[in-house]
Amino acid sequence: MHRLTKVPKKWRFFAIFLVFLLIPSSFLYSQTSGGLPNTLGQYERQKLVWVDCYEYFQCTDLSVPIDYAALATGRFSIRVIRYRANNQKNKIGTLVINPGGPGASGVNFAHNAEAIFSPAILSRYDVVGFDPRGVGDSSAIHCLTDKETDASYAADSKPDSPTKLATLVKEMKSYVAKCEAFTPNILHFGTSDSARDMDLLRSALGEKKLNYLGVSYGTYLGTLYASLFPSKVGRMVLDGAVSPRSTTEEQNISQAVGFDFALRAFIDDCYKSTDCPLTKPLTMGISEVISLFAQAARQPFLGTADRPVTESMAVLGVASSLYDRDSGWPQLKAALAEAKVGNGSTLLRLDDQYTQRNSKGVYVTNETDAAFVIDCLDSQRNLSTSEIIRSAGQFASRAPIFGPYLAYSGLACQFFTGLKAKDKPITSISTAPIVIVGTTRDPATPYQWALDLQKTLRGSRLVTLEGDGHTGYGRGSLCVDDTVNKYLLSGSIPKANLTCKVNS
Repeated sequence: MHRLTKVPKKWRFFAIFLVFLLIPSSFLYSQTSGGLPNTLGQYERQKLVWVDCYEYFQCTDLSVPIDYAALATGRFSIRVIRYRANNQKNKIGTLVINPGGPGASGVNFAHNAEAIFSPAILSRYDVVGFDPRGVGDSSAIHCLTDKETDASYAADSKPDSPTKLATLVKEMKSYVAKCEAFTPNILHFGTSDSARDMDLLRSALGEKKLNYLGVSYGTYLGTLYASLFPSKVGRMVLDGAVSPRSTTEEQNISQAVGFDFALRAFIDDCYKSTDCPLTKPLTMGISEVISLFAQAARQPFLGTADRPVTESMAVLGVASSLYDRDSGWPQLKAALAEAKVGNGSTLLRLDDQYTQRNSKGVYVTNETDAAFVIDCLDSQRNLSTSEIIRSAGQFASRAPIFGPYLAYSGLACQFFTGLKAKDKPITSISTAPIVIVGTTRDPATPYQWALDLQKTLRGSRLVTLEGDGHTGYGRGSLCVDDTVNKYLLSGSIPKANLTCKVNS
């Protein structure tokens, strides 16, 4: 199963349709007064040339070095979009935003600025989104065809025999080989490079400090930025935190535990309705879900004529529904009822919503490939197959529902040519006060990660949302929204950590 730290689905929904509106990159360009940049100083002094796009937005491209340690390697082009503040005369500045992923489009995210932010924020800030390097229209990573991506999601992600493990290893080697063949400079798409790109964007926008809202994986991008450029941090909100203190393996285990916890919360809620398809008590309900996964392994559920719902697809469908209580939980209830009679139609629909696959079989973004590569590039230590096998028992012990599937999520990273281990996890950053938002029953970014991030960011404040689903801002809590908006508008940080509830 692919890692599941992704952009909140209520915003991802809009992204599916925006892809078809993108204008050709030949219409956009960036430049410096002396032409294309060759030195870091020239990159920093770029003058962005904006053109109108999507009715009342503006678009441009930013040039960034492929390799910050070897500028002669060449340049990547970063797509940028801007929603201009409604009150330009009293504008505070620019708010750069990132929706998560890795691999989610910041351009698509910013295109939904009016659905994300209050009129007060839109009045005082230019909202700017960008596709990080390797994503969308920014020198995109490419690995698999649409048919190959279908096969990847359907493949067995819980190899419980030597033969199945050998098959998975072969598939992962093939996946990496295709990424390397189709994506030049593939070792230069990591988040640390994207953080440096974001500072070039800050400079090109004419901002002395970076005002930033990062969601999910976007919190990790913001954290790396703060560690690299602590004096350049302005008003920063990190919602749905990724722990910078944990190794990749620890993060995967924690995420598996988070999804198990979220599924238990769903089952408890399901029992309150008369049409819940699961049997009481909770232990029995959990066993039934695990049994459904096993059933799909023996005989895939009915999906479409050419796409039966395999075990891995069933697991992904269930996991993806846990991101959003309001929209996902009702679909999950229906999906489980159908699966009990061998029907995987709703599970398949949940898969396609999550992976952004349209009815024609086209994955409308490159998020799958980008996430695959960026996750490996960001990994602190690339585990060998034998090390992953040894750790699989810990995954299953701590998270018996989702752990056996996430245990093998890092298997492919060892096969990238020339990939070196990254620095140790970040443990301390001194910077301007930052607001962190954590949701207590967040499946994708467990609440413990928000606690870890606050320990890392000295002087930060934690806003806790007691609730279900992924992330907290814009999810029905006036307490969370008002706190974040007040901070962005005035710079006023809460005097102490704050706990909020939904509908309060």
